[in-house]
Amino acid sequence: MASGVIFHPCFLLSYYLIGLLVTAHNVPQAQLIPYHGQHLMKASIGTPPVDIYGVADTGSNLVWTQCVPCDDYFNQTYPKFDPQKSYTYSEISCHSEECHEWDQVHCSPRNSCNYISGYVSGGSQGVLAKEKATITSTSGQAVSFDIAFGCSHSSNLHYDGHETGIIGLGSGPLSFVSQIGSKRFSHCLLPFGTESTDPSITSKISFGNGSEVVGDGVVSTPIVDRESRHEYYVTLEGISVGDTYVPFNSSGKVSKGNMLIDSGSPTLSLPPDFYDRLEVEVKKQISIDPIKNDTLLGTRLCYRTEITNENGPILTVHFEGADVELKPIQTFNRPIKRFEYYCFGITNIASTYNEFSDGTGVYGNYVQANFLIGYDLETRMVSFKPTDCTKL
Repeated sequence: MASGVIFHPCFLLSYYLIGLLVTAHNVPQAQLIPYHGQHLMKASIGTPPVDIYGVADTGSNLVWTQCVPCDDYFNQTYPKFDPQKSYTYSEISCHSEECHEWDQVHCSPRNSCNYISGYVSGGSQGVLAKEKATITSTSGQAVSFDIAFGCSHSSNLHYDGHETGIIGLGSGPLSFVSQIGSKRFSHCLLPFGTESTDPSITSKISFGNGSEVVGDGVVSTPIVDRESRHEYYVTLEGISVGDTYVPFNSSGKVSKGNMLIDSGSPTLSLPPDFYDRLEVEVKKQISIDPIKNDTLLGTRLCYRTEITNENGPILTVHFEGADVELKPIQTFNRPIKRFEYYCFGITNIASTYNEFSDGTGVYGNYVQANFLIGYDLETRMVSFKPTDCTKL
């Protein structure tokens, strides 16, 4: 989920493990649950532990969950975390170094570190605190870490059920990845709508040694550093529709780091000129007539017939040094279950984001589905491996 927050230089919090040595054969791992276009990472916080289901978000850098008391909140199925019931909870002092690793903080009258975290679709406010966070591992044993997190007492994001907050997976100092000391991680996201066909299917996210993406079919592209940013930007050169190449810019010139890889945003969102040229070519290669003049759909490219490998084109995303092939299951979806509408899952960024006026796009989770995607923070590479994520 794209975030406008800027961070200070990175630091790593120490972490501890309970009764478990992490090795390449025993990798910290968490369950990913598909839900309404998001992927929820299951973890627990506190002692005794309380389960949380945070949106797994490579586009942001803070871990937070809704807490009681909550003045303004979104409805959630699971109980909110109550810090008074955990004996490992402690608020972070406003005068501590940890407090000021987050850009938007202020001191409360009782010296607490109050934070604000903003996103495209809303925000969260609360108190930064220390707590024990626990996930599973490939051995089945629990692994626990001492982390800083946001105990949210006010949130206006448009969530409506199983989400309890966000688990930021960027490389900023307060992200989950940085705080557990992980130099690499990988995830495998399920196709959109999987929970409607079989709610029992989940996937995985893995951290540290043993989470590398290797083997046949792996392609990799460099992470591009952008000033004061701690997310994962890569370079997109163009997209082929079938055999027809559509360049990112009509001029042929491409800026490095023009694409944010964001597991917390659903769609692949492109700058207007690039999107328009891509949509024209996609329409050319689908012989079915698109839906026209539907007030519910607006300007979206949609069809009344399901787009499959038989009637829809393969799209090849050309990153710097890596070609990623997308099938219709990743580029078309059914956004409204009660209607037989099948819509293009790639959008014009002007209709969804206001902050990327510099020509940056967002590589959302629809097109990440059925790829094992690895982030290596030492080699500064993102790797893609075609994988049936329902079988992991």
